[in-house]
Amino acid sequence: MTFADLGLAPELLRAVLDEGYTKPTPIQAQAIPLVISGKDIMGGAQTGTGKTAAFTLPILQRILPFASSSPSPAKHPVRALILAPTRELAMQVYESVKTYSKHTPIRAMCAFGGVDIRPQIAELKKGVEILVATPGRLLDHVENKSVSFNSVQALVLDEADRMLDMGFVPDVTRILNMLPAQRQSLLFSATFSEEIKRLADTMLKSPILIEVARRNQVSDTITHRVHPVSEYGKRGLLTKLLKSGEIRQCIVFCRTKQGCSRLTRELQRAGIKADAIHGDKSQLERIKALEAFKGGETDALIATDVAARGLDVDDLPYVINYELPHTPEDYVHRIGRTGRAGKSGNAISLVSAHEVGYLVDIEKLIKRPIEQVEVAGFEPEPEYEYPPGNKKKRAAPPAKAPVASRPERSERSDRHERPERSDRRPARRNPMIAADGFDFSKPYEETTPRGEVPDSPNAPAKADPHKPKRVVAALLGGIGRKH
Repeated sequence: MTFADLGLAPELLRAVLDEGYTKPTPIQAQAIPLVISGKDIMGGAQTGTGKTAAFTLPILQRILPFASSSPSPAKHPVRALILAPTRELAMQVYESVKTYSKHTPIRAMCAFGGVDIRPQIAELKKGVEILVATPGRLLDHVENKSVSFNSVQALVLDEADRMLDMGFVPDVTRILNMLPAQRQSLLFSATFSEEIKRLADTMLKSPILIEVARRNQVSDTITHRVHPVSEYGKRGLLTKLLKSGEIRQCIVFCRTKQGCSRLTRELQRAGIKADAIHGDKSQLERIKALEAFKGGETDALIATDVAARGLDVDDLPYVINYELPHTPEDYVHRIGRTGRAGKSGNAISLVSAHEVGYLVDIEKLIKRPIEQVEVAGFEPEPEYEYPPGNKKKRAAPPAKAPVASRPERSERSDRHERPERSDRRPARRNPMIAADGFDFSKPYEETTPRGEVPDSPNAPAKADPHKPKRVVAALLGGIGRKH
């Protein structure tokens, strides 16, 4: 089967051929005819199989009869709305729309947060047929009354499971309530869950389920490997791997934004060309970091799970999990950045003792065991047990493994102790003994009697509390004054 057999217009076929594509992927071959016919679709496929083109091409085909070369904004209302969870994924979808519509007068626009909204408002006022947006920024435009949904014919939720994970359900629900009831709805996701099915029930009408591979399946072209290592040995092992010459370019995933930035600085100090991409970075910084990575200027791109969706890098050879994700489905999305479109890839995970449970969940999800390879000098903690609950105790790592194990507290204190020297200043005096020799640690003993009766012969003389009188000059009536 070729793209010409799918019923696409000549303008779209020409754009597809310009990109060098001749045969559709399995999900494209199944989804494109159904979307063109107006059916609601619930599509699932492993990442990297062409889901974006599976909904972009048929949506362009459906709105092509309404395309107009008129400059009037009224001729270019929003006819298709595509929602994406992250800025990177929204940009990726937008680039696909621009690529496949370049031989048509159809206008497209991408709206996302983190940048000034005024240029986006100005562009929307000129008219666009296809609007790709993140939910939060789209609601900003709704509040600014810069977008109208009256002519929307098709809605697409891309990476719907990630939208749920990121807490976009209320925003998506608000947007769904603003759209026309008579519309086509498409839901695409790499993984399905019960929450996804409930969301599909609210937005899809008699949907057709398309799954070209079993749920949460990873590509067979990806090689998986685990390096058991202590928590404090991960940075040293990662540095060793990146400097070994085996890994030419890779994406390294961390759990948190702070950990992502910290690891990036440590790798840069080690002489590795690394950059970070996460939610705290501005959109300009994220785009700049991604473009530098794609251009080969950066060897390691340190990212969080938010950036796992939408990072489309051609021929990426390696993905490294510096920390395993808490959710096994996120492992599928992470390693989906490599081994795309049938090409080979490698997924390496650095696993410490407390992450073994996550590793077991991942193996259950992908239904395969992952090879574990220990690296000399970077052994895991003695508590490392695989599978969890294994009573067999591991041998303790060598005492002089420099980076692989953290020294005990007593060892660290001994290491910082200095030998006694005769020329050093004398030892610090006891703080319980005052300068006059009084010992505060001993019980108080009275040295003088107390409670004497006033005016008794034995009572000590009391000082006169009044000041002595001074002689006052006669002019003021002080001398010789008579009463």
